[in-house]
Amino acid sequence: MKIGIILETKEPEKAWNAFRFAVTARTQGHEVKLFLMGEAVECEGLVHEKYNVDAQWKKFESAGGEILACGTCLKSRQLEDSTSCPVSTMVDCLDMVLWADKSVTF
Repeated sequence: MKIGIILETKEPEKAWNAFRFAVTARTQGHEVKLFLMGEAVECEGLVHEKYNVDAQWKKFESAGGEILACGTCLKSRQLEDSTSCPVSTMVDCLDMVLWADKSVTF
């Protein structure tokens, strides 16, 4: 199955759970794309004492998952040159939703 995930928060527990879900889906053999929007573009490198988002991010990438980040959201935070994932657009987000058999938003 193709699963599209839209993450809109950098709140550690919610972001951690979104990435855990994404890792689980990949390890179960599903194709997964994750689109970061709004403050979620700040999740790379996010470490919390209980919820290590960055570790889950790395597991997801290692498992072959694809991460896209909203370019407008990155630009508004002056982060467009600091992310390891492709700077993307709303067209890319729409394409992901149309590509997916199921979409989930966190």
